[in-house]
Amino acid sequence: MRKTWLLGFGFFSISITWALYNAFVPFFLDNYLSSTLLIGFMMTIDNYFALFLQPWVGNLSDKTNTRFGKRLPYLMIGMPLAALFVALVPFHVSLVTLVAFMVLMNLSMSVYRSPTVALMPDITIDSKRSQANGIINFMGGIGALLAFFVGSKLYDADHSLPFLSAAVITIISLGILMFVIKEKRDTVAYIPAEQREKLSFRSELNRSTVFLLGAIFFWFLSYQGVEALFTLYGENHLGLTEGQSAFSLGFFSLALVLAAIPSGLLGRRFGKKRIIMIGVSGLVVIFAAITFIDALLPLRLLMLAGGIFWAMININSYPFIIGLGKEQSIGRRTGIYYVFSSLAAIASPPLMGGLIDLFGYSILFYVASGSMLIALAFLFGVRDKGLARDTTATGHSTTA
Repeated sequence: MRKTWLLGFGFFSISITWALYNAFVPFFLDNYLSSTLLIGFMMTIDNYFALFLQPWVGNLSDKTNTRFGKRLPYLMIGMPLAALFVALVPFHVSLVTLVAFMVLMNLSMSVYRSPTVALMPDITIDSKRSQANGIINFMGGIGALLAFFVGSKLYDADHSLPFLSAAVITIISLGILMFVIKEKRDTVAYIPAEQREKLSFRSELNRSTVFLLGAIFFWFLSYQGVEALFTLYGENHLGLTEGQSAFSLGFFSLALVLAAIPSGLLGRRFGKKRIIMIGVSGLVVIFAAITFIDALLPLRLLMLAGGIFWAMININSYPFIIGLGKEQSIGRRTGIYYVFSSLAAIASPPLMGGLIDLFGYSILFYVASGSMLIALAFLFGVRDKGLARDTTATGHSTTA
């Protein structure tokens, strides 16, 4: 699993960049826009690119065959460009330049996000993918922690420092990946593009996949709205400072780090579906409870508990969706996964922002809890019939 830990640097750089983006860009937009709905809409730019580009790039990477492999070429193009534009975001001088830098940064990240994610199942056998996903999400969680805890301090010192730091980390992470990952050597079963079976997108949508995608949509509808608007919720509803709001959101990421690897092991031992359902049920309760909280300490404790439940969902969902398909369609199914998570992320911030404009910030966690409840209902329709099965070293197996 050594290469899995090193592959985690790709997720580390992605997570630290997105966490900083979601925590601090709303404050930049708040200087120009008076409507929370409009701010929420602007925060979905990345998801429009994810909706259209990431499925295409993921599918294209399945068919790519270069001396560097099929995924790494996209990292070599996207990561340096993303580093440049994330560094420019805090140096905007108007709404136009801010939006331009946001668009270019998100476009660059869309080039390499799906190929980076697809590298994990490429170099990991099926029975260890939940465990591997726990490891790389642990690394991603460390990135988010640095973004919220250290980034909030850097932001208070100078608004540009967190973004410049993310740019440097992205370049360093690319260097590490290029040095340690050799696709044609490390991929479990490297199949040249010309030898791959022709599969359509429709062939990927079996019954269980469709229900799982429905669940993915609704739990991301909940999570993305909270992530994008929580700092404004803390500032405007609870009276926290910008730094306190970002620091409080960091407790959610702290729990993800602590629970990432255990969640992967639990998914392997007891089945991905069962652990995901526990996580979704837990967040229904946690998000509902936050609506009654108006003090900092209990808020942070609930965010910590919520992060543990989110880890159960997030660590096991991607291996689950991959396990319901064929090995040669990993990139395509990665893209499909991002289509539904991105649709939710597109809809969620403006939807919740509009509801906040109408009913106030207290509505945020009511909607988040209800969306998780709908996701739970979709999960009851997932029947994998022995697919996505993890076999342990002892010979026992558990159906996801």
